[in-house]
Amino acid sequence: MTESFHRSGENQNPYEGQQAPVNPEWPPPPAYTPAQAHKKRGRGPMALIAAVAIVAAAIGGGTAYGIQELTGNDTVASSSTSTNVVPSSQKGTVAGVAKAVSPSIVEISANSNAGSSTGSGVIITSDGEIVTNNHVVSGASQIKVTTNDGKSYSAKVVGTDSKKDLALIKLQNASGMKAATLGDSSGLQVGDQVVAIGSPEGLSGTVTSGIISALDRDVTIPTEQDQGQQQWGQGQGDQWPFEFGGRQFNGDTGSDTTTYKALQTDASLNPGNSGGALIDMNGNIIGINSAMYSPTGAASSSSDAGSVGLGFAIPINTVKADLAKLRAGSTD
Repeated sequence: MTESFHRSGENQNPYEGQQAPVNPEWPPPPAYTPAQAHKKRGRGPMALIAAVAIVAAAIGGGTAYGIQELTGNDTVASSSTSTNVVPSSQKGTVAGVAKAVSPSIVEISANSNAGSSTGSGVIITSDGEIVTNNHVVSGASQIKVTTNDGKSYSAKVVGTDSKKDLALIKLQNASGMKAATLGDSSGLQVGDQVVAIGSPEGLSGTVTSGIISALDRDVTIPTEQDQGQQQWGQGQGDQWPFEFGGRQFNGDTGSDTTTYKALQTDASLNPGNSGGALIDMNGNIIGINSAMYSPTGAASSSSDAGSVGLGFAIPINTVKADLAKLRAGSTD
């Protein structure tokens, strides 16, 4: 049996509106000293593990830190803190998260000369901008997007970043879309509960749940943009080359690879979850699902690959830091 991966507040002024006393001690001294955030690193490099898009080409990696705050009716709803998207009556429940966020998650079908791929995406603006993985749409000549209410749209690629396995696509003639709220991945802790929504095996709107299993995992994959299209196609979902534990699987990964820091989760991810959302219990998007590990037989296809609780997601702060580049049409 061989192993294979499938690219599956601000303090309030108490004297506001009143006559302030003479020489008030304001602002008051802090009650405590904020602790420095502690970032854990993985013990060693973890190579890719394959993307969770069905028979899609896989490319990507890299990392970036920072938050890009954007405002407006058709710009990203972004927050540096956790916003309560879920109604208070259902706060902290998987059902509440699913109901609040599912309208912002789409299924993506992409066709290219190498075959077809199915993945997921997250609506980030009311006029139809969608974030997904680069490997879901890489080389696509035609992209069809199906929303949670069953409506279908054509879409075009706006920009891609293969080093972070990210892409931005735009729906044609769309308006009034339900945009997701992008959260802040910097404050995540191991053990935090999360929900994943996507279209595994074309089963749109599938909801799974779990926890953050680890932070800052090193995920390494090839960067050649055309390599995936050469080796992936209909029925060839298990042929993407990757490295893991110092070994190579499914061929040579080549000399040009890249590594990105990923969130690890045990929420069930399967082929087709690529590009979908990893969500905190307040309904904020905190990651874009990008890869899964699955042991399979040598003759197994991507459709035979199942989740074993080792899934990986690109932190949403990485995504937000990359949005300006993607909007500018970057295709590197």
